[in-house]
Amino acid sequence: MATTTHLQQASKLSSELVIGAYRAMYLSRKLDDKEIQLKRQNRVYFQINGVGHEALNLAAALHLRPGYDWFYPYYRDRALCLQLGLTPLDMLLQSVGAKDEPQSGGRQMPSHWSSRALHIVSQSSPTGTQALQAVGAAEASLYFSLVREAAELASSFHTDEVVYLSVGEGATSEGEFWESLNAAAARQLPLFIVVEDNGYAISVPADVQTAGGNISRLVKNFPHLLSLECDGTNFPEAYEAAGRAVEHVRGRHGPALLHGHVIRPYSHSLSDDERLYKSEERRQEEARRDPLPQMRQCLLAARLLTEKDLRALENDVEQEVRQAADQALAAELPTPESVMPYLYSPTVDPTSERFDQPPKFHGDPKTMVDLINVCLRDEMRRDPRVVVFGEDVADCSHEDELPKVKGKGGVFKATHSLQRHFGSARCFNAQLAEASIVGRAMGMATRGLKPVVEIQFFDYIWPAMMQIRDELSTLRWRSYNGFACPVVIRAPIGGYLAGGAIYHSQSGESIFAHLPGLRVVMPSTALDANGLLRTAIRSDDPVLFLEPKHLYRQTHNRSPYPGTDFMIPLGKAKLVREGDDLSIITYGSLVVRSVQAAKQLEQEGIQVEILDLRSLQPYDWDLISASVKKTNRVLVLHEDCISFGYGGEIAARIADELFEWLDAPVRRLAAKDVFVPYHPVLEDAVLPQPRDSVRAAQELAAY
Repeated sequence: MATTTHLQQASKLSSELVIGAYRAMYLSRKLDDKEIQLKRQNRVYFQINGVGHEALNLAAALHLRPGYDWFYPYYRDRALCLQLGLTPLDMLLQSVGAKDEPQSGGRQMPSHWSSRALHIVSQSSPTGTQALQAVGAAEASLYFSLVREAAELASSFHTDEVVYLSVGEGATSEGEFWESLNAAAARQLPLFIVVEDNGYAISVPADVQTAGGNISRLVKNFPHLLSLECDGTNFPEAYEAAGRAVEHVRGRHGPALLHGHVIRPYSHSLSDDERLYKSEERRQEEARRDPLPQMRQCLLAARLLTEKDLRALENDVEQEVRQAADQALAAELPTPESVMPYLYSPTVDPTSERFDQPPKFHGDPKTMVDLINVCLRDEMRRDPRVVVFGEDVADCSHEDELPKVKGKGGVFKATHSLQRHFGSARCFNAQLAEASIVGRAMGMATRGLKPVVEIQFFDYIWPAMMQIRDELSTLRWRSYNGFACPVVIRAPIGGYLAGGAIYHSQSGESIFAHLPGLRVVMPSTALDANGLLRTAIRSDDPVLFLEPKHLYRQTHNRSPYPGTDFMIPLGKAKLVREGDDLSIITYGSLVVRSVQAAKQLEQEGIQVEILDLRSLQPYDWDLISASVKKTNRVLVLHEDCISFGYGGEIAARIADELFEWLDAPVRRLAAKDVFVPYHPVLEDAVLPQPRDSVRAAQELAAY
């Protein structure tokens, strides 16, 4: 009965389409088989297959347009990527890790697809993390349709473009998958989601992964989401279902989800043995549903090809794979020197003189939060691609109520009135989901927008850590400069609040400064916040912009408005105070406390030099070095816990490279290794105070 149904469905399709689909499916299978052979010969280093998924892959790909639509596939999408335009040689070059392999330059495992020309956005290994980025890419489509000035600057935008996202059924257990569904449905985005359900997330079956064992039952009531289910091993059925889904999305009726039931007749990867957890009966049942022999039989039964024709087609494919394998195995290997390029933009250097633009002051002095707000307003006015979103950042989510209210504009008012000035498309509230904020921003930035997003408190940034560590900071490097995501993440940070307690006083900048590919900035004055934020927005790298919230409304660090072009290069520290006896190297809220300590020490005849780093990654080693060589004694001071903190790196490098200029050991002073408590007396005991700096400086001076 199944074969008859398959045949009836196939008869509705053109012979050219069905034959072409079979060839692409067979090519995908033979490439998997070739990689498995090469892995067993120790000529490649990893293999993960798309076997059993080929029909569903082709069904989706044939309704989509490479270089027009946007694609966030996963590692079993070999057949889809072949149909879109990646070649067998592209794939095998990645398998051997060749120097000139076009997807990642030998940096990524096989089956991590990437092509700028085809709009296949570089994929990473964590399952499901691409879902939020795909939502962001679809939001860029919505944004370009609403903000025409930005669309005119876009490298690629079409009013009916579709963003494709695929995941395995295991990835639907991830919280980020559900965040992506919520955001896509809430905003009715042009997102086509394919769930490729082969029944197993490595060894864990779908009925253990998913309540009821079927993701379709769980998503069917999402508003504005078209949910379809099909036999993904039956090409005609899957082709029809994919067509309905894509038509729905292209027609701007909201997102669509296609749940395709496929098989995985090979093990998860060559690092796995499915015989350890799948019975022989189940494996034989899967083999009977293999889409390749099904499709072959359909072609023969429909008399679209003879057995001789099929063997000729298959022989041609096998020869193509052999030739590609020979070329890949003969390809030049990468050199050790090739590992460092493309951590950061090769064309936009935010540490350069280009970003050293002096202020042109006018107006009354303003606080740090005021000048952050003014900078955001300037940059949104200058560039229509700048978009601001996060929790509570808009004035009011319901536009019809805007005239009736003063407006929120962030819990600290840093984004106040931006929505009123630039509209709800350019400044809007996001769901309370930090991973969603960062992941979506990343997808937007990949499309050419400049998202400036807010994490309401640094203390709540941790749900976004996967997006920041494994996605945001790696994209340019892992795609060998094929893709970039210049997102700015603003986050109020730190203590000295009197009542902030554990969850509103955290620091932790060292964790992020540790990540290659991410810039980290922390200003201590209103003027620096304005100039550094402008640099961050105009750079082409992801930047974590940390704002000490204790300093937001202090009077001691205010400044007049410095003008629309004022910028400070990253990696350029500020000499706050000159001295000959001791250097204090610090940043953030500790700068003003260092000045207070220095004034007291001056009465004792100790002249302290103070450096405000401002930029933590990169940092100004030249100024640090010059100061240490001048004073010969150094105190490194920061707000976070002392153990494994940011100051440890600075102290270690000074001891390593400047030892001969030191007249005393490098001293560190920071918070105690405990959480920040609620009561002010306890908070003062944990965080470094001016008296602590005075004591440490006295001991160093007397050494």
